[in-house]
Amino acid sequence: MLSSFTLGQYYNTTSVIHRLDPRFKLLQLIFIIAFIFVCKNFFALFLMCALVLIAMLLSKVPFRMYLRNLKVILPIVVFTAILNMLYVNQGEVVLFSWWIITVTLDGVLKAAFMVIRILLLILISAVLTYTTTPTELTDAIESLLKPLKFLGLGELVHTLAMMMTISLRFIPTLTDETDKIISAQKARGADLESGNILSKIKALLPILIPLLFSAIRRADDLADAMDCRCYSGGKGRTRMKKLVPGAKDYITTTILIVVFAAVIVVGKVF
Repeated sequence: MLSSFTLGQYYNTTSVIHRLDPRFKLLQLIFIIAFIFVCKNFFALFLMCALVLIAMLLSKVPFRMYLRNLKVILPIVVFTAILNMLYVNQGEVVLFSWWIITVTLDGVLKAAFMVIRILLLILISAVLTYTTTPTELTDAIESLLKPLKFLGLGELVHTLAMMMTISLRFIPTLTDETDKIISAQKARGADLESGNILSKIKALLPILIPLLFSAIRRADDLADAMDCRCYSGGKGRTRMKKLVPGAKDYITTTILIVVFAAVIVVGKVF
């Protein structure tokens, strides 16, 4: 299942979203996530659903890749839905009641609202990572944090951007490595599924220790590769491709502003 988690991977194709300025994409992602939490009712949330769906279609990334990410987080989504159904007991319409457990219509609606919100967060984040290379993300983060250079934090800005991008890039790599380690331990006869919770926690040790060594080895190899390429930080570095916004960036931003305004209006009216 872990091998199906593709968040953090770049999907190489030609689409409108691929050609957008990474700085605009990153800022748009931040505002979309913020407005997903701003939504107060299903009408506003459905507008955000339509926006995310259009972004997925324009990205030209196969839907199966998005569905793989949703498959991995399904236990978290189910757990969140159950908690909301059990702890929201307000409302007159009772759908189920047994002992101390009471499920109301408001609880079900609240659970559905939270599930949709979580799914939108995962999907819109995947749109960014599928359509933006790690190098573009590094340049975008560093460019957006450029004002900090006036405070003497120029080198820190570049280092922070590089660390964030490398961390994002190695999510699928470490996920694949974890899946391989689990398969190898099962082939050796390790029982990772049966037993109580304490037994399952102990069974994770043969997985976590090799994974830790693998992560350290990969980090050391990456450091050697950067040294071989004479990487010495961001001081004095130039870029082969400069980030220049185009008409499409301003058009997509205008469309998002209209959608955000509609979300605010719908949230107040309904």
